Amino acid sequence: MTRALRVAVQMDPIGSIDIKGDSTFALMLEAQKRGHALWHYHPRDLALHGGRVTAWAQPVEVRREAGNHFTLGTEEELDLGAVDVVLMRQDPPFDMAYITATHILEHIHPKTLVVNDPASVRNAPEKLFVTHFPELMPETLVTSDKRRIATFRQKHGDIIVKPLFGNGGAGVFHLRPDDPNIAALLEMFTERSREPLVVQKYVPAVRQGDKRIILVDGEIGGAINRVPAEGEARSNMHVGGKATQTTLTDREREICAAIGPELKARGMIFVGIDVIGGFLTEINVTSPTGLQEVARFDGIHLEEMIWDAIEARVPAP
Repeated sequence: MTRALRVAVQMDPIGSIDIKGDSTFALMLEAQKRGHALWHYHPRDLALHGGRVTAWAQPVEVRREAGNHFTLGTEEELDLGAVDVVLMRQDPPFDMAYITATHILEHIHPKTLVVNDPASVRNAPEKLFVTHFPELMPETLVTSDKRRIATFRQKHGDIIVKPLFGNGGAGVFHLRPDDPNIAALLEMFTERSREPLVVQKYVPAVRQGDKRIILVDGEIGGAINRVPAEGEARSNMHVGGKATQTTLTDREREICAAIGPELKARGMIFVGIDVIGGFLTEINVTSPTGLQEVARFDGIHLEEMIWDAIEARVPAP
């Protein structure tokens, strides 16, 4: 049995989470079950001063009890260089605040194990990291140039347009060949952001679902299928997608085998990839989800695998 660890969880306010679906909550329950001590803090409570990283944090106990799922202790200035593990689990957007947090946490990693590795998280935005595996993807264009987008659309007809650093299905559009709104859509994106867009060939198999496959330290842990609501092109559960039980195809296992070693080498312990119709579309490393859905459908508690991997990587005292 491993020694008891001191674990700080960087996350959104714990009072607002859905304990039936939140993966961070499942990770915290498992840590507590193993005798690890937990602290909770928000990203805005981080500070870097003289090379020392601290956070205003509170000891926390969690329980699977609706309406009464946590107890917070007295706030203290916690030296994150003196804890064993930091779980970086706040939700995106992957903006400059998120990127700054990775830079700050890099000062303590790997002496304090940060999960996932903060430098690797910073260098692996979901919709850009995946482009290092073009042979696994649907044809994809990343650009701000309207001419290139027009040429891509002329070639493929049916396309998906989405913001480069969006999350949860926000701002994802399916444009059919006869849709007249592309010019207005590009104007809207340009007014809101200077970032390029992601334009992908539409994969009709999304109607049968978008598989979220969870990899733990580069190995397949489990999967769920997310089926879009009627009249909806997006399968994200934030926008009405329904989680269903699934199994993996040979092609999906090939995709996992191709990317798994790279994820492990980069210190990506908990990753969720999205696969549609045999094509890899995203590699989610910031705050992946799906643990509780896999447990409900398959009885597999991937939080146990994740903590086994974390404990194996924690430096000796």
